[in-house]
Amino acid sequence: MGNIVKKLLIGLVVGGALVGLTRALEFPLMFQVMFFGQAMFGAALFILLDAPPVKSMGGAKSVIAIVVFYIVLCTVFVSGASMWPQFDPEDEKGKIAKILEPKRKATEQGKAEELIARAKALDEQVKALEARLKGFGTEQMAKEPPVGEVPAGPKAASGDFMRLGEEQWQLQECYNCHKLKGEGGKKRGPELDNIGSYLTVDEIKQKILDPKSFMATGFEKEWEKGKMPDKFKDVMEPHDVLMLATWLSTFKNTSVNTPVPVKKK
Repeated sequence: MGNIVKKLLIGLVVGGALVGLTRALEFPLMFQVMFFGQAMFGAALFILLDAPPVKSMGGAKSVIAIVVFYIVLCTVFVSGASMWPQFDPEDEKGKIAKILEPKRKATEQGKAEELIARAKALDEQVKALEARLKGFGTEQMAKEPPVGEVPAGPKAASGDFMRLGEEQWQLQECYNCHKLKGEGGKKRGPELDNIGSYLTVDEIKQKILDPKSFMATGFEKEWEKGKMPDKFKDVMEPHDVLMLATWLSTFKNTSVNTPVPVKKK
């Protein structure tokens, strides 16, 4: 009897130490109880080691004893497990969302501020470019296309239009779906290195503002699903669309297999 009491006291001491440790580490109460229960379970096993051996039995009694023991063991394990905290995906999602919400807000705010700053910078550059264009002589202005159009070719491809058009490509994140100059693209849209051989500036503008107006050969499924977003008519200014279309129209690399656009509208 003394040995049983001794082992029981050891189990209580170990269990108390585990509870104190888990409490110091701010474990939930249920886990503190679980650690204490594990310590007492270990003490019970050591006590059973000193228990007298079970009398041998055979025949039907042994079968009944094994079945009863199995039922009791399963009942204890199942009922015990049901008492512990159960995994709830929705609860976990809520916890994760609560942790990530401040970071997400900070990121979105920073990205929005960056986009606003870049948009303002682009607007200032466009205004400066328009002022320069207005300063051209009447003879050169006569050679320019109508308002709203910019000629394709070396002159349009150089200087501000080339730079601002590429900035719009980066700003609108076109590279997420299209590959150009060997960079970007995730096979959701065609490569555009030879798009200038197929579409004019106005046609590229139409495709940007109305993605359903043209369909790239080989991308019928993507066209049907509307993979290219139709948001650009709302988020881009007309001169931004013009610069991007002008810049893209200068790409006429015939060594790249750019799919042939098919006009739908």
